[in-house]
Amino acid sequence: MEKGNQTNVSEFLLLGFSNWPRQQALFFALFLCLYLTGLLGNLLILMAIASDHLLHTPMYFFLANLSLVDLCLSSTTVPKMLQNIQTQTQSISYSTCLAQMYFSIMFTNMDNFLLTVMAYDRYVAICHPLHYSTIMTQYLCACLVAVPWVIATLNPLLHTLLMARLYFCSNNVIHHFFCDNNSLLPLSCSDTSLNQLMVLTVVGLLFVVPSGCILASYAHILSAVMKIPSAQGKLKAFSTCGSHLALVILFYGAITKIYMTPISNHSTDKDLVASVIFIVVAPVLNPFIYSLRNNELKGALKKVLGHRKIFSQ
Repeated sequence: MEKGNQTNVSEFLLLGFSNWPRQQALFFALFLCLYLTGLLGNLLILMAIASDHLLHTPMYFFLANLSLVDLCLSSTTVPKMLQNIQTQTQSISYSTCLAQMYFSIMFTNMDNFLLTVMAYDRYVAICHPLHYSTIMTQYLCACLVAVPWVIATLNPLLHTLLMARLYFCSNNVIHHFFCDNNSLLPLSCSDTSLNQLMVLTVVGLLFVVPSGCILASYAHILSAVMKIPSAQGKLKAFSTCGSHLALVILFYGAITKIYMTPISNHSTDKDLVASVIFIVVAPVLNPFIYSLRNNELKGALKKVLGHRKIFSQ
């Protein structure tokens, strides 16, 4: 039953984690702690990179963008989830729901592109160190960030416009903690075949190609690392690249589970866990993984924290 752009649904209900009523206080404390940790960690990285001119290099330029995107991604969904848990009011307006879907897709896409760009940056640095400065020019770095931002802005616009044309009936219960394609499409009375096709096609293209580039980059990095004569040098390279690769696997594993499997095969509980991984957990892990093993960034962070301590006295 199709009724063009009309809808008799003015709001949706985000059930989130309401299936576990006794654990609501625990969920609130856990997600609040994770959100604030990720927020603080990413803000500190942005401040450290901005304040230290020695960190104005391609690698830290990409890292600053990743921190900004992670900060925005979690802020798009987590505050609303915390509000719903705290107040036990699960409603979200139709327009806010579509806006949340748009921005969550946009920042997820940017996370995906930036992980790819950073893998390429590491490939050039390790496999072509003598040509790094000539390859990773300011112009190329700007393009490697600007082009993904354009794609990440237009892609969710397509999905949002396709969603806005659907007609929603009386069922307005979303078994998720935020609005996304896969949680909204089953509620529609309209034909959603085009929406589902675009999700599988566009999302598949935007994630399969970058993930293939990441795997290719790390394959070349692994080959280059194996040629290092020093065992200590190999260990250092493996420990750094291994932590980055673990984060990539975690991110893409969650994305694949949610967006690259048919809706009929989805499980509410598994989708919740996968969404928590790339929306809540990944933004917390990124600052630690990219900074704890980096002496330059740790030094800049100490300076930032030192200045803040001085001003607070």
